Amino acid sequence: MEANKVTKSHKPLSDGGMAKEEFIRVGTTLYKIVEQPRLSGGYVKKRIPWNNETLRQDYGKDYIGSIPKYDGFCTVPEHIGYRPVIGKFLNLYEPIDHQPQEGDFPSIRSLVEHSFGEQYELGMDYLQLLYLQPVQKLPILLLVSEERNTGKSTFLNFLKALFQNNVTFNTNEDFRSQFNSDWAGKLLIVVDEVLLNRREDSERLKNLSTTLSYKVEAKGKDRDEIAFFAKFVLCSNNEYLPVIIDAGETRYWVRKINRLQSDDTNFLQRLKAEIPAFLHFLTNRKLSTERESRMWFNPSLLHTEALQRIIRSNRNRLEIELSELLLDIMATMNVDSVSLPYCAVDALTGKGGETSSA
Repeated sequence: MEANKVTKSHKPLSDGGMAKEEFIRVGTTLYKIVEQPRLSGGYVKKRIPWNNETLRQDYGKDYIGSIPKYDGFCTVPEHIGYRPVIGKFLNLYEPIDHQPQEGDFPSIRSLVEHSFGEQYELGMDYLQLLYLQPVQKLPILLLVSEERNTGKSTFLNFLKALFQNNVTFNTNEDFRSQFNSDWAGKLLIVVDEVLLNRREDSERLKNLSTTLSYKVEAKGKDRDEIAFFAKFVLCSNNEYLPVIIDAGETRYWVRKINRLQSDDTNFLQRLKAEIPAFLHFLTNRKLSTERESRMWFNPSLLHTEALQRIIRSNRNRLEIELSELLLDIMATMNVDSVSLPYCAVDALTGKGGETSSA
C-alpha cells in the first residue's frame, strides 16, 4: 500500500543540490520518502521501497541505525486530532491540511443546495458525518442526470479538494479488478460516469458499502484483511439503469441533478477557498438527524423519485428477460402459450398468469 500526500511546494526536496533525504523502516522493509511531480502542479509525497545496500553506499553503514522504525502500518481515519503514528504503527490515513476558520461559504452552500435540493439538511448531515465521524457507514450516493453541465463532476472534485488524498477516483473496470490495494484506507471512492449494470457488480457494490473488513490484494503480494470504512459516491448520465437496484433496497441515495443556469469556470477555485470556513461550520453545526440505521439515515428519508425510476427500470429489464426466456421455451416445445404459477412470476415482476406468443 502506498500513501500519497500533495504538497504545495514548487521545488522537490532534491532541487538545488543534495538535500537531506528521508527514510523510514516499517517492519523489515525500508522506504525512501520522495516528492513526485504532479501533472497538475505541485508534488505528491510517496513511499518507495528502498534497498539496504544502496542506503549504505550513499550514507555509510551507521546511517541505517538512525532512521525511524515502526512495527507496521495501521489505518485510523481522523480529521480532528489526527495522529500520524499510533503506538508503533504508521497511520496510512492521510491528514487534511485545511485549518477550520470562521467565515462564510456561499459557493459551497450553493453547491450543496444544487446537489441535494429539498434534502439540503440531509446533504449537510452527510458531509458533516464524513468529516466528524469518518468510520460511520453511509448510503451509496448516486447523482444522475441525462443533461450536461449539471455540476455532478464539480461535486466529486469538491469532495477531492475537501478530503484530499483520502478520496480516490475509480473507473467501472476498477470494481471488477482483483487488484484493489489503491482503495485501501480511503474515505471516499468516487466514480464519474458509472455504469455497473451487471448483477455481480451491483452485489459487490452493496456488500462493500456495508462490510466492516476487506481483503486487500496487490500485484505480487499476499492478500491482507483490513478494516473498511470507505463510502461510495457515483455519478451517471444514465437515469434509468446506471446500477441494478431492486425494490426494497435501502443502501442507495439517488439524486436527480438539474442543469446549471450558468457555467462558471472559477467556481471550483472558489469552493476550495471556502473550505476552511465550511469545516468550521461543520464542526459547530448540530446534526438534523440521529442514527436510525446502520447507514445512519432512516431509509424513508432518502426515498426519491430518481430511486424509484431505477427500480422500475430494473423490473422492466427482468420482465423482458423473462419474456425472452419463455418465448424460447415455447419455440422449443412448439406451443403457442405457456402458463406459470403466479408465485413464480410474481417473485420477479409482481405479476402472474399466462404468456402467449400472440
